[in-house]
Amino acid sequence: MTKTVNHWIGGKTVEGTSGQYGPVTDPATGAVTTQVALASVEEVDVAVAAAKAAYATWGTSSLAQRTTVLFRYRALLDAHRDDIAALITAEHGKVHSDALGEVARGLEIVELACGITTQLKGELSTQVSNRVDVSSIRQSLGVVAGITPFNFPAMVPMWMFPLAIACGNTFVLKPSEKDPSAANLLAELASEAGLPDGVLNVLHGDKVAVDGLLNHPDVAAVSFVGSTPIARYIHATASANGKRVQALGGAKNHMLVLPDADLDAAADAAVSAAYGSAGERCMAISAVVAVGAIGDELVAKIRERAEKITIGPGNDPASEMGPLITAAHRDKVASYVTGAAAQGAEVVLDGTGHTVEGFEDGHWIGLSLLDKVSTDSDAYKDEIFGPVLCVLRVDTYEDGVALMNASPFGNGTAIFTRDGGAARRFQLEVEAGMVGVNVPIPVPVGYHSFGGWKDSLFGDHHIYGNDGVHFYTRGKVVTTRWPDPADAPAGVDLGFPRNH
Repeated sequence: MTKTVNHWIGGKTVEGTSGQYGPVTDPATGAVTTQVALASVEEVDVAVAAAKAAYATWGTSSLAQRTTVLFRYRALLDAHRDDIAALITAEHGKVHSDALGEVARGLEIVELACGITTQLKGELSTQVSNRVDVSSIRQSLGVVAGITPFNFPAMVPMWMFPLAIACGNTFVLKPSEKDPSAANLLAELASEAGLPDGVLNVLHGDKVAVDGLLNHPDVAAVSFVGSTPIARYIHATASANGKRVQALGGAKNHMLVLPDADLDAAADAAVSAAYGSAGERCMAISAVVAVGAIGDELVAKIRERAEKITIGPGNDPASEMGPLITAAHRDKVASYVTGAAAQGAEVVLDGTGHTVEGFEDGHWIGLSLLDKVSTDSDAYKDEIFGPVLCVLRVDTYEDGVALMNASPFGNGTAIFTRDGGAARRFQLEVEAGMVGVNVPIPVPVGYHSFGGWKDSLFGDHHIYGNDGVHFYTRGKVVTTRWPDPADAPAGVDLGFPRNH
């Protein structure tokens, strides 16, 4: 019998009532293993109502109460790393080591939330005028929502809700319907840690649930990570409804390789950054820009390494890359490779015919490497979100930076060089929100914020770090004047002398 993933609302499992369910497949076999309940607008109302009711007490809870729960939560997540990773592998397909890495990166934000006491400190100016003090404080928003993608079903939710609830908000999480089970386990562990019922709710669904949250009058803010078209829609719709929005979109991340770079290190980095997690990540390097005469040697080194990658089921310890999330997505990724030659690219590696023995129905695709790609080709212009690496050739550093800055995306970027001066210029001149210097995937640690520029971000706030705390709180300034107690009205004796 197919397993059913239901909602988590008000501290307990709540069966779906819409009658609508979505299939969840094992990407390694192609078999439907689970069905997930898809929420109706009425079920959105139930989840938001639970969060609103919980906010009445959680919003005024002490920092000590919140951090006590978060410290216990961190310990439980640590103890259940393998369980969470196994759910990710079963529904997303990524190899176990990648799934464990995802959990570890999510834990960084839980740890940041455990230290929320220092993040929420206000400011005070005394005696700005005679007996007048001014203070600035930050307060929670109320009910906030998170809409998260399939590629990191544990990490991205943990980039949102731990900080949100640490700041005193309550949360409704709408995870991807393609791999929903990890989100439920995260919520169950939070409840076990002592998080009051209704503070964290998980509502499964599709566009109906998303629109329900975007239009709900009791949702104060929305966090989103996903593709650029959907991020633009989320931002426009939620903003029109008066909500605060952080919507992180897609990417086409470039890696600039200068002639003086260590080409072995650059090739290692390109392979891991382009093909890790099967390329299904917004921080993947999908375009290598080779400067000068190094192109042929660099491509040869990337090919040599790529051909050695072992592809197989994510729960096989020998596998270094797993399948793609769905057969439809696999076919779309393959179409960019099959059409590349007609658009002028040299297909160095074609992974479109790859299969795995014993798992022939899985969503498999091999590693593809496209050289001499033009900037007007589809493989370059679109976010492919799969294991396809494009190599572009330019003559100079200036040409490379100009090419990169012409991209509508500005998520992450990297430069490989031994020259500190060139690296310094690059980090100032490139138009992207996250920059790596000899680091191919410059995802910031938890106490620095994550976010891109241009079509990679809609809204003013990056996610987690200081920006995350500011997003989940709003500022208030209090100006205070108290009369001196010695000026108390006659007949009121506070023990102060009258001859001041």
